[in-house]
Amino acid sequence: MSDTRIIVGAIAGSFGVHGDVRLKSFCADPADIADYTPLYTEDGSRSFEVTLVGSIKNGFSVRLSGVNSKEDADALKGVTLFADRDQLPSLPSDEFYYADLVGLEVFDTGGTKLGVVNLVVDHGAGDLLEIHDPALKGPVLLPFTKAAVPTVDLAAKRIIADPPEGLFE
Repeated sequence: MSDTRIIVGAIAGSFGVHGDVRLKSFCADPADIADYTPLYTEDGSRSFEVTLVGSIKNGFSVRLSGVNSKEDADALKGVTLFADRDQLPSLPSDEFYYADLVGLEVFDTGGTKLGVVNLVVDHGAGDLLEIHDPALKGPVLLPFTKAAVPTVDLAAKRIIADPPEGLFE
């Protein structure tokens, strides 16, 4: 998959008998997913125009171009959908797409390398950066707060962190 695409949703299965699917949106405003079309499968082998049909529990009923039967829709269950990065809105300077953070090097305020962001985790109480480095005993979960991560420099591909005491020992 290209680095120019961001995950925006997932197909939860078919909806009805005419080829509509149940779509879970990962967008800040869930209905915006229809504005980012075409949407692509993870490997980029298929693309879909998206038409929102209605709101349902935990998502939307959606019509996808080229999906014309319940069988076609059933075959797409579990498929994640990606939008071209340039279709997505620009973010304020203190907000980031998770995909932009993965792979950034993390340094402490003294310039010592702590590791690399491997994953961004959101358990509902706040985002955590999963930091990996061969020098660490295992992954470290760094709170993604202004206090613990005062600087994110996407241009330099690095994060300056002021981790809580003892976190990287």
